[in-house]
Order: sequence, then structure tokens, then C-alpha cells
Amino acid sequence: MAQRLLLRRFLASVVSRRPCPGRWGPLTSRALPAPQCGPGDLTGTPSQARSLYTTRVCATTFNIQDGPDFQDRVVNSETPVVVDFHAQWCGPCKILGPRLEKMVAKQHGKVVMAKVDIDDHTDLAIEYEVSAVPTVLAMKNGDVVDKFVGIKDEDQLEAFLRKLIG
Repeated sequence: MAQRLLLRRFLASVVSRRPCPGRWGPLTSRALPAPQCGPGDLTGTPSQARSLYTTRVCATTFNIQDGPDFQDRVVNSETPVVVDFHAQWCGPCKILGPRLEKMVAKQHGKVVMAKVDIDDHTDLAIEYEVSAVPTVLAMKNGDVVDKFVGIKDEDQLEAFLRKLIG
């Protein structure tokens, strides 16, 4: 938690600083240009610009922090939610998690994904009868409408999401 707070403060200070004119290119929503510096000077000579690209995975996937967070972001959500119950020590979870995140991101906001670590939130795992990991629930309007346990391939995940979206 302290690391997250420090990171947030650092990012706020970096974003609030105004760069020197001509030193940094204009920022866009999809790319972050690198500084234009030569090998031995700090005055800024033109060079090949590098870009940092972002993905939408972060916008559609979130980690559950506690019970009230689950209630607010999953049960009370108007958007259908895929809930991934996983564990850090679970091998199949490490395969399914990124695959599921990618498939959810392809839905462009029609569905979101909540990740629940069963070691941190055993109460939620017990409440939703999670007996093995990975367990994935499909929730719509606060109700569980579908569920699977274990690893699935991309075609099966796509069918699972299509059924949830309707």
C-alpha cells in the first residue's frame, strides 16, 4: 500500500511538471516520445524518437481489494463482470489469467474482469463456493449466470463471454 502511495505521488509530480520547450515532444494519448538528446550533450539535438504504447487491458481488468470493493465493483455493476478466482501459487491460473484478460479486452468494454486472490479473500471464495482454482464466474446484475473451473482455450473463452454479453 505504501508503495502504491509513493508511486501515485511520484506520477503526480512528474505529470504536473512542465518540460522545457523543445526538449520533449507533445504528448498524445497513444504515444510518449523520448527526449531528443545527442550522445554527449544536454542541449537537445534531434534523434530518432522512441514511443511507449499502452493497452486497454488495464481499463477492463481490476483487482478486488476487499468485500465492500467486490460489492461495489462486481455485484452492483451494470456491466457484466467476469470474476477470476485465482492464487499466486497456481500454475494453471498463471496461464488462464492473461488469456482471459486478453479476451475481455477484445470485448471493448461490454464486459469487465475482476481478479480475486483466494488467499487474500477467503471469505469471497467461500461465499461463491470456490473449491478449486482457477474458478471463473460470469456475473450479470449481481447474479452468477455461468461458471467454469480449470483452464480453457481461447475459443471456449470467447463462447463463455458471448453467452455472458448476450
